Amino acid sequence: MTNEERSANDSSPSWRQRRQDKRAERMQALDEELDHRMPARYAKQRARRTLAVVGGACLGLLWVDAAVSWVLAPSDTAMIFNFVVLGILVVAGFPLAGQLLAITRGMTFKSEQELDEREQAGRLRAFSAAHKCTSVVMFVVLLVTMLVDRDGRDSQIPGAALFLILFALLITHVLLPLIVATWQMPDPPADEDEFGDEADEAVRDTTA
Repeated sequence: MTNEERSANDSSPSWRQRRQDKRAERMQALDEELDHRMPARYAKQRARRTLAVVGGACLGLLWVDAAVSWVLAPSDTAMIFNFVVLGILVVAGFPLAGQLLAITRGMTFKSEQELDEREQAGRLRAFSAAHKCTSVVMFVVLLVTMLVDRDGRDSQIPGAALFLILFALLITHVLLPLIVATWQMPDPPADEDEFGDEADEAVRDTTA
């Protein structure tokens, strides 16, 4: 291989660089799509926190479903309640998760290399708070299990309840950081030009 061929190979982008460029393009397209999906009413923190509360209520509904199955399963009532909760989560939960992703720009599911410093700090705060909340939830589940289950070796936990408890724990672990990030997300800083125009108007009012 001649020196010219070596220099040409060195100057051409490597496969890793090309892959990173393609990933960056996909992330940019995803951010644009998320910005397009986010309604203007969520530009204020109060509206975002309301949405986060609704998301927390959906997670709580999973735990209520598990508790109902623990008490009533196996029974037709428990089965009907399970289907009702499933219907609510399918109809309301999936669109809600999409809105939360749009508001946070999916920062809880991106790698650190794909986030700027402000987003990295927000993600760290969200995961830290969500970890504490999840630890509390696990402690409460353990405590309730110890208090309710008094039969020792003769106790029998319904299989549906055990599955729903584990499922609720998994969904809480995955989605709680997203809900916390939505709750903690601050309002964007005011536009400098807009701020400057307001200052100029104030000066004119004082001099008039």
